[in-house]
Amino acid sequence: MERHHGRNKPAGLNLVALMDIFTILVFFLLVNSSDVQEMPSSRAVKLPESNIESKVRQTVTVLVTRDDIIVQGQAVQKVSAALADNDNILQPLKAALEEQARNRLLQGGAEQDRGEVTILGDRALPFQLLKKVMATCTESGYGTVSLAVQQRGVKES
Repeated sequence: MERHHGRNKPAGLNLVALMDIFTILVFFLLVNSSDVQEMPSSRAVKLPESNIESKVRQTVTVLVTRDDIIVQGQAVQKVSAALADNDNILQPLKAALEEQARNRLLQGGAEQDRGEVTILGDRALPFQLLKKVMATCTESGYGTVSLAVQQRGVKES
């Protein structure tokens, strides 16, 4: 009887192996969670739709709503004033973009790197306004100007 009870001892739980698995899982999730990047969004802007394949990069963002032109979260000019301006270069926007470029250089950006800017514009805005904003971005020294769009759902056939 004693020999029979000795064989049926309950098996012990090895917590060391279980903790190793959880540690590996946590590191895996931390490394892979930083791969997702999103554009700053605003409920005031309804982006146009497109089929896009490139990933979002960290750039200076210009948000053009129906009322304001906003650079990195700070309103710089009213849309009505921008549309009324006969010049293709919007001076308040140019000043704000040049300030962002100076900040980028102070943070270690290369002098020859002209920088990137992403424009988030509502789909109902007139093209004349977007043209002025793009011309101002180019005049401010930004070499790459991108328009943000909403990705369309992929239809399966």
